Amino acid sequence: MLQANMQLLNSGQRLRIARAGSGPPLIFLHGYPDNLQIWSELAPRLTDQFEVIAFDWPGMGYSDAWPGGTTPFHMADRLLKILDELEIERATLVGMDMGGQPALVFAAQHPERMHHLVVMNSLVWWDEKTSWEIQLLRKYGWNRFIIRNFPRLVFNRAEMTFLPRGVKLPSEVRADLWSSFSQRKVRLFIARLCAGYQGTLDRLPDLYKTITCPTLVLWGEHDQHFPPDHARRLQQAIKGSSLQIIPRAEHWMAWYLADAVAESIRAFTHDSSTSLV
Repeated sequence: MLQANMQLLNSGQRLRIARAGSGPPLIFLHGYPDNLQIWSELAPRLTDQFEVIAFDWPGMGYSDAWPGGTTPFHMADRLLKILDELEIERATLVGMDMGGQPALVFAAQHPERMHHLVVMNSLVWWDEKTSWEIQLLRKYGWNRFIIRNFPRLVFNRAEMTFLPRGVKLPSEVRADLWSSFSQRKVRLFIARLCAGYQGTLDRLPDLYKTITCPTLVLWGEHDQHFPPDHARRLQQAIKGSSLQIIPRAEHWMAWYLADAVAESIRAFTHDSSTSLV
């Protein structure tokens, strides 16, 4: 488990955050039904090279909700405010699932604040094939209804489809994730988030081609919800970006394949930094 604390921001809102290590800042951005503890295996493997920072998105996990919209653009604005509060001028962003889209928007809109960008297992194309479940839920908006009213179903289904058969989260990590996701206020925010993302996904591809920082598209070969075609297309859209598909990896590879993911991030950031010298 990552050692996290509640930080009081200048706005008066609380942000649950974990920080460890030293070096250039590396920021982890989670999706749902996750919180910062989904990085609990990956983050410690990078503390010798980076100051690793993971936080619960405002409105998710245990961080206070902020007013305003719920599109990837709004989330990128929140990220900018958080970096300003933490006095971080430039950072490497690692975004997974619903953390991937704000990372892409931020990289496009604030290139001066970026070192590197890593995008993993995210819905980055509105018209690309997804699992039948996501396709059905997006089409009719049922995901918002189910998230609001059937949290146990959503959480259990995530565990079943985000991890290989027989692999389970440790009890303390699972308890932390479930405790936050089970809060009705969190689920109401996530339901709004789904609507905000769905309404703006078709606008994101225009931004991909403007991203200039070194970018790694890092994907699980067996992601059941967002197949590697998303990754290949994203890599083609971002000029000069790199693509790596981790064999046999599924959606939560950042937790159960942390060694492989850490090595990919370490090699990418070292090689791209060297090439810029």
